Amino acid sequence: MQVTIDPDAGFCFGVSRAIAAAENELSTGGELYCLGDIVHNSEELERLKSKGLKIITHDDLPRLSGKKVLIRAHGEPPDTFETASKLNITLIDATCPIVNKLQQRISKSYLSSDAEGGSVLIYGKPGHAEVVGLVGQTNGNAIVINQMEDLNQVDFSKPVHLYSQTTMDKEGLDAIAAEIEKRLETAGGQALKVHNTICRQVSGRAPLVRAFAKKHDVIVFVSGKKSSNGAWLFSISLSENKRSYFVSATEELEKEWFKPEDSVGVTGATSTPPWLLQEIAGEISTF
Repeated sequence: MQVTIDPDAGFCFGVSRAIAAAENELSTGGELYCLGDIVHNSEELERLKSKGLKIITHDDLPRLSGKKVLIRAHGEPPDTFETASKLNITLIDATCPIVNKLQQRISKSYLSSDAEGGSVLIYGKPGHAEVVGLVGQTNGNAIVINQMEDLNQVDFSKPVHLYSQTTMDKEGLDAIAAEIEKRLETAGGQALKVHNTICRQVSGRAPLVRAFAKKHDVIVFVSGKKSSNGAWLFSISLSENKRSYFVSATEELEKEWFKPEDSVGVTGATSTPPWLLQEIAGEISTF
């Protein structure tokens, strides 16, 4: 049995940057807290916890005066920074530069749309950490669009700016934009301004996963169960190769999935650490 690790798999730039920032701080031996899971992968999260990283929620901030708190790649709304400043908390801002730029663009559009009486729409997942940070740039007034029914909240007689969470799929964004165009035309509204803010590194993984899945008899897709990116990429793998299996750790592997003559490909989400891909591949090689 031949086992190959996808050379294009592994952390995206934003996640790699945030983890490097955390490890740099932890190497000094000081305390470091992180607002939410630094990465949607339980195995990597446990590794960082073993080095001293402590995961917290916003409710924990009042007791952390004088401490260091890391802002993960997803970013945070402005009020988090204001709260930290009031509490004398040192923030280590590891917001992904792509997300940070998107926050600035949405803030600028909101000021413009607010003056015009229009709307800022964000195609994304309600409650997702990145989306919470994006909505925060509009004082909570942006409308999160996850499905067509959400468009019923929008006044289409006025200007509309459409943005996207960086990890959403292009097909979904295009479908939402097409529906908005129809409703604007019906309402006699102004032209839609679509801002394609999907991360190219993330969206670019889809065709690579598709091609990788076609090359092998079996695909083992490694991802944390909380990763929306992982769920999306796995669905792509499964659409190309019905012998695709989703695992989060070595103990979830089943010998029955494999035959001696199989070519096995191991790939994963943009939140899957390279060391875990290697560990999974090594375990498969023992079957």
